[in-house]
Amino acid sequence: MSTSQLSRPVRGVRATAGAGRPARRRASLRVRRAWAFYMFVGPWILGYLTLTAFPLGYALWLSFTNSDGLSPHTKFVGLANYREVFADPDTLAALERTGVFTAITVPLSIVAGLLLAVLVNQPIRARGVFRTLLYLPAVVPPVGAALTFKMIFDRDSGSANGVLDLLGVNGVPWLVDPYARWVLITLTLWGVGNVMIISLAGLQDVPREILEAARMDGASAWQTFTRITVPLLSPVLFFQVITGVIAALQSFAPLLISLNATPAGVTSVPQDNYLYMIHVFAQTFANGRYGYASALLWVLFAVIVAVTFLVFRLSRGAVFYSSEPDQAKNAPRTIGGTR
Repeated sequence: MSTSQLSRPVRGVRATAGAGRPARRRASLRVRRAWAFYMFVGPWILGYLTLTAFPLGYALWLSFTNSDGLSPHTKFVGLANYREVFADPDTLAALERTGVFTAITVPLSIVAGLLLAVLVNQPIRARGVFRTLLYLPAVVPPVGAALTFKMIFDRDSGSANGVLDLLGVNGVPWLVDPYARWVLITLTLWGVGNVMIISLAGLQDVPREILEAARMDGASAWQTFTRITVPLLSPVLFFQVITGVIAALQSFAPLLISLNATPAGVTSVPQDNYLYMIHVFAQTFANGRYGYASALLWVLFAVIVAVTFLVFRLSRGAVFYSSEPDQAKNAPRTIGGTR
């Protein structure tokens, strides 16, 4: 056997060893990338586990106990809390009032925000100033807005009754039934600037060519708005309906602050404004029933999921998307292979 023949396997081993180095480098690069990924998402994962997942799991466990939040002796009661939720007339009445409040405030907020967006979308002078002024109330913290409304609608020293006195009208006890509900609705509409900004962004995304073509065809301003603008805005309006319903069903802080509700005097809340979250607050802090309050919150979570699912089902055929992947995929082909 020649020397060249003996050296061939050796060169083959060296070639194989050299070919393995890029593979090891690629594996090392994948490991470094994986470590970098987990280092970046690690704070979020830690925050989600400690601030979301654990509290949810702990609240779910509490809902099956008679915990009062203080005593270490907690007894497992099974589904007793949930059975009490559906048998308690106060709970059902609070849920009904919350549903009425949601049905009133969500459409009003969306309609008012859309009308304001249409107004500030017109080519007028100082348009940016008007947009800023209408949006400013939305950036006011809820606590500040609630305290402001408390001072405005105070029976003795409020500016609302001051204006009525100038007109020769007797003062109105705004913060008691039956006027308190309308004060709360007005407080909710105070932050309609958020809805206006989102609707304004949707209006500016409507193609001008379509609007101009409608005008050339003789369509009136109302027909153009109702038959072209609103259908093209339907995804934006649908988003606002979903987020508005979820927020309205959880209304809590402005109500407590503006109507002087405290842990020691939750009954000071007017009956018309005794919403579901106020009932949860009363059961938690006034009555010390942490287990029952946790069950109330999980029932509210189920209600929100059910209402959201219902809104999604009812929106089929009512929401227009300008580009739908399924329709583009199934579109007929023309000559040359184009769609």
